Amino acid sequence: MQTTFRSLVTSIHGLLFGSLFLIAIAATVLELLRQQVMVRPAELTPLGRFFERAAYIKMAAFGWIAVLLGTYVIYPWYRAKPPAGANLADYPRSLLLSSPNTAAWHSFGMEWKEHAGWIAPIVATMLAVVMIRHAAALRVDKRLGRAVLTFACAGLLATAVAGFFGAMLDKTAPVVGGATYTVMGGHHG
Repeated sequence: MQTTFRSLVTSIHGLLFGSLFLIAIAATVLELLRQQVMVRPAELTPLGRFFERAAYIKMAAFGWIAVLLGTYVIYPWYRAKPPAGANLADYPRSLLLSSPNTAAWHSFGMEWKEHAGWIAPIVATMLAVVMIRHAAALRVDKRLGRAVLTFACAGLLATAVAGFFGAMLDKTAPVVGGATYTVMGGHHG
């Protein structure tokens, strides 16, 4: 099995950091829901509080790594302009725009991916700050908890939208190029 450098970076962006971020923000939504239905707030040990804070910081970090890698490394490869006569398979944006059947993947899908992609880590950073600095208030103030839960759901939705369109765009017009690496295998006899 072989992959190119750009395909590998794209996989790290989406399958590693994007997936970890999606899991982390979904877990945060579940924690906020759990806090809404508790009769008595749970108390954590100092070590438990440390791990909770670390989890929220990692959630925001995963989101920022994914969006920055996508914006500043992968997106320039995606939007590169092909020279005359070039194979459009090496130029995803141009490949999508070359056919009316795929143009909407760029004009609609990429636009949503770009905007939702930036909203998600911003929301995650807000969640991390609020859930660390106001943990005690969140456990007892149900109105505050519902407000933060609403933002967490918006962040989860933005993450899901960005992930969905990212996967569909990569399936329709993958970012390829660069050095080729053999990941597994050899030849089959």
